[in-house]
Amino acid sequence: MELHIVLIEPEIPQNTGSIGRTCMAIDARLHLIKPLGFSLEDKYLKRAGLDYWQDLDVEIHEDWDTFTTAYPDAPLWYFTTKASRRHDEAAFGGTVFLVFGKETAGIPDKLLKESPARCLRIPLLGKARSLNLSVAVGVAAFEALRQNGFTGLSESDPEGRLLNS
Repeated sequence: MELHIVLIEPEIPQNTGSIGRTCMAIDARLHLIKPLGFSLEDKYLKRAGLDYWQDLDVEIHEDWDTFTTAYPDAPLWYFTTKASRRHDEAAFGGTVFLVFGKETAGIPDKLLKESPARCLRIPLLGKARSLNLSVAVGVAAFEALRQNGFTGLSESDPEGRLLNS
């Protein structure tokens, strides 16, 4: 499985740093679509990503059109609170692109209307507007990984001890 996480115009460096750390840990490529709400040199971005940022597979795209030109056949899954289909109802396999919008506005309606069958939501209580972006990325990414048997991920800690033993 080839996993890609796409962030459209992320605004909060700590979220992007945390997402970057997750991407490094699960061997996912991170795509950042400009404009960004922070500098890539931001200390909060680096702190949230800790010492993993240099090991991250990240691509920066000038805008949405540049991204879609680079990946014209990408199977895009849009995560939005506006979808009726749950994230666990999608079949993730092969190459997967999980797309998330900026923290204050989500994914632009234009993109959601172009592909309503590819829009997914993470179930929440009615009184909750949404999850934190980094948490939503983790939920979605690990569902895709679960569906594919966590292929390539270790079941031991860095010292080689088996987990759950």
